[in-house]
Amino acid sequence: MAIQSPRGAFNTRRDHISWLLLLAGWALAGLLPAGAVAAASPQASAGPDIVSALRPYVAHYKTTTRGMELSLTRKLKTGPSDTYTLTNGGKIMVVGFHEVSVFRVEGTRVIPKSYVYQGTGLINRRREVHFTPGSDTIRSLYKEQWYDLPKTERTLDRMSQLEQVRLLLLNDPVPAKDFSIQVADGKRVKDYQLVFVGEELIQTPLGSVPTLHFKRLHDNAERKSDIWLAPDWDYLMVKTVHIDGGSAVEVLLSSASIEGMPVKTQ
Repeated sequence: MAIQSPRGAFNTRRDHISWLLLLAGWALAGLLPAGAVAAASPQASAGPDIVSALRPYVAHYKTTTRGMELSLTRKLKTGPSDTYTLTNGGKIMVVGFHEVSVFRVEGTRVIPKSYVYQGTGLINRRREVHFTPGSDTIRSLYKEQWYDLPKTERTLDRMSQLEQVRLLLLNDPVPAKDFSIQVADGKRVKDYQLVFVGEELIQTPLGSVPTLHFKRLHDNAERKSDIWLAPDWDYLMVKTVHIDGGSAVEVLLSSASIEGMPVKTQ
């Protein structure tokens, strides 16, 4: 998805804050540096080979762009019958946003149920995506209009996509391969490609963190999206950077806990 500044953007500090929140929400939700689901996973169904499951976590991030900074909080909570609720949000001055994704897990497969984005203040907008069991279409709310999108077993929402790639890596930690993903968003289902770059040490407020670096392929040479995941912390997202037309948005982990235990560097 091309990220373009609205006409007259950044003419006021209020516009700048609104745009920062919009970009930050997209970045953590996965629209910018997309997570990935393998096109064909041998562990796509439940079975005795499964080693690890998604564990609840709380992660705090700092987002910076054009000299402004925003704090974001992302939480994963577990529920009954292998269900999960993932939330993400932030606020600065009089504007903010909140996202919720509900999904369940079968084996190493994330099965989305619903996704809701609600902006407040200057970016007061709402998006919804609903995956009805047994239906071959996905209901998507975009700009106050509902759309029916094609549904496949691989289609995810903007937030659950990253949990899918984490779940795959937890159970098959061999990252030297490409991933593909389908994301239902707005008026269409989008296809992304994620490529493994290599292992890197990332400097964070917590110290140096060993990570796996992935990049998303773009048709536009002026766009670049990268994401870094920490194997020692259940492949938690440590950093993401998106560059579009020379403007960069960076999201960096500032603190986190998994199952109530704070993560620490060695």
